[in-house]
Amino acid sequence: MTFESTYRIEGMTCAACVASVDSIISKVGDVEHVRVNLALEKAVVRWKVGAVENHLAVEEAVNRGGFLASSMPTPQQIRKERISAVRQQGWKAGLALALAIPTLIVSMFISDLGSSNGMNSNWLIAFLLSLPVYLYLGQQFHVGAWKALRGGRANMDVLIHLGTTTAFAWSTLVIFEPMLPFLPSIFATTRHVYFDGSALIIAFVLLGNYLEGKAKLQATDAVFSLMDLQPKTANVLDDNENTTKTPVEEIEPDTLILVKTGQTIPLDGTVVNGSALVDMSMMTGETYPVRARIGDEVIGGTILVDAPLTISTTQPYHQTVLSNVIQLVDEAQMGKAPIQRYVDRIAAVFVPIVIVCALTAVAYWSLFSSGFDSRSGGDIAVLALVSTLVIACPCALGLATPTALMVGTGIGARYGLLIKGIEALEQSHATTTLVVDKTGTLTTGKPKVSHIEFINGEVREILSLAASLEHGSTHPLADAITTAWSNVTNKRPEVTDVENVGGMGIMGTLDGENVAIGNEPLMEKFDVDLSEYQVKIQKAAAKGVTISFVSKGQSLLGWIEVSDRLRSTTKGAIQHAKRNKLEVIMLTGDRIEAAESIAKECGIDSVVANVRPDEKAAFITSLKEEGKHVAMVGDGINDAAALALADVGIAMGAGSDIALESADIVLLRDDLMDAMSALELGRMTVKKIRTNLGWAFVYNIIGIPLAMGLLLPWTGWLLPPAFAAAAMSLSSVSVVMNSLTLRWWSPSQIEG
Repeated sequence: MTFESTYRIEGMTCAACVASVDSIISKVGDVEHVRVNLALEKAVVRWKVGAVENHLAVEEAVNRGGFLASSMPTPQQIRKERISAVRQQGWKAGLALALAIPTLIVSMFISDLGSSNGMNSNWLIAFLLSLPVYLYLGQQFHVGAWKALRGGRANMDVLIHLGTTTAFAWSTLVIFEPMLPFLPSIFATTRHVYFDGSALIIAFVLLGNYLEGKAKLQATDAVFSLMDLQPKTANVLDDNENTTKTPVEEIEPDTLILVKTGQTIPLDGTVVNGSALVDMSMMTGETYPVRARIGDEVIGGTILVDAPLTISTTQPYHQTVLSNVIQLVDEAQMGKAPIQRYVDRIAAVFVPIVIVCALTAVAYWSLFSSGFDSRSGGDIAVLALVSTLVIACPCALGLATPTALMVGTGIGARYGLLIKGIEALEQSHATTTLVVDKTGTLTTGKPKVSHIEFINGEVREILSLAASLEHGSTHPLADAITTAWSNVTNKRPEVTDVENVGGMGIMGTLDGENVAIGNEPLMEKFDVDLSEYQVKIQKAAAKGVTISFVSKGQSLLGWIEVSDRLRSTTKGAIQHAKRNKLEVIMLTGDRIEAAESIAKECGIDSVVANVRPDEKAAFITSLKEEGKHVAMVGDGINDAAALALADVGIAMGAGSDIALESADIVLLRDDLMDAMSALELGRMTVKKIRTNLGWAFVYNIIGIPLAMGLLLPWTGWLLPPAFAAAAMSLSSVSVVMNSLTLRWWSPSQIEG
């Protein structure tokens, strides 16, 4: 059995850091796989089968690499720390700008103030203004760079440190050259200093970090709003109906709790007393409150509108729907899109390539800079070096995927669309074919017995035998049959050796004979002859009902007709799918007549009926072999294999546990229109990821050559270091802001 450990990783600043942490942890013994997320400052480690998790080894290895690994605090604690860190970055950026701007003014726009002890007074003032910016406000970059270098890696801190140190050290040597006669003559002949560049680089990067931090906090708003839904305490009722405020973590299942009007339901449960409207909007996106009555299930995190309810809890705190939603979102955000894996490979060598580019620019302009402008070869070389080091931005590459994922999965959870895997998101945009189950997907999944046809038995006998076989089954048809039985009698025969026959029905033994309830293939299995009843059977199936045959030995006792109605949104969802050029196919184990009746009612043109679970899976495989990208929507155990094989598996939230496990996306509302919305959200999220990566690559492809001096021979223009720093910061901020536009997304409404 494999298991995972989660660690908080502090000190990561860019995609190169992510690659380094991944490599460091992967080398720890017994580690099978690592997922590292820059935006969440988090690493999830999967250990090999049979291994013992070695937290100390992971933390020591990461710490030796220049980062800080620790156990994962609660999300709320992390958020408080991030808010504090963002505020600190804000005042640091403000102070840096307050010192850097006067440095620029003194260096560039104030006339020569003369000299003091042979030193230019303007330059000396610029030195004094920029010194605290470089030493104090830029300390985090210098420390981070040395930690990275000691760990044998290079990251964004290294680029900033090298760029600012080069500019500051060069300029310092220039102004103090009169006092240091042993320096080379190049420092005496230069007429430029770059204190303003060094200070503005640090100021702009700090400002960028501040804006980026604020945006990243906004990106997690949707998830944290879900976390805030669950109250910390609940009113527990005792035998005397007195209430006691109790922490939700201490409340066990089957505990009675009282929820008052206007309060938030603290835990999942079943209503045992009262009737009230429940506002489900924050959990499922339901526009209007839903009436909850005795026996109805309610979800923790929803709000009572008009009356109190007494609820019997059904799940502990850590297994509620809300907790599962948050866990699913968390896991999805830790996912890595296939496209991001290529980015990681680039990021691992990005900083060394940038340093090589910078040194190449230095070598070239040191040798071939004469004749372009009044600046010396040393001045041009320093400018090219600093600008090239500073403009390169692996941060944008590192943030492109996780920020879009954070926003997309968070906003999806707010609307009841739970995305379990990033791979499903990436497949969503390519979906060409939508395959849907019938019962519980297109229909409400709450069928009722509409007719009983008795052949060799009477109504009580047929219903009683059917109820005995279906007893214990969770299939919607079983509920319909047992409900009809309870309305007629309370007696049922003792059937033994009850066994579920996949895709056919249920069999057992009564009085030494085989008894069964199911479809025609199951009757054929027991040699029950249906040929003389085919006209009646086809006539019944044409009404759209599901027929369950009941047999004893080789004798057909009769059949039970069960009808189910379409969900109110099914027709609109199918029309929406067609408008989006999706091929829609119904895939069901029901009879072809019943399937075609429902298909005609909701507008589906292609029907595949009478299929077993293995045949459903084979059908999905055949579609994929034809080159189609398949999204499958289902809810039952018989859909599990097909959901797992589909490019995108979508499960209705009220479906079976195994279907929910097999699916990539879970719909809390049991609404086919939500499946369309989930595919749309997937397309939008992947579009943002690709746009982010595209801008990040284009920015670096254009920015680095400009910083190296590409235009200098023709225009005499060389990118100033301060401009390079501003552009670098802007690239990271723009990636995060582009992801944040997903917050404006909302599910499509059914069109008429």
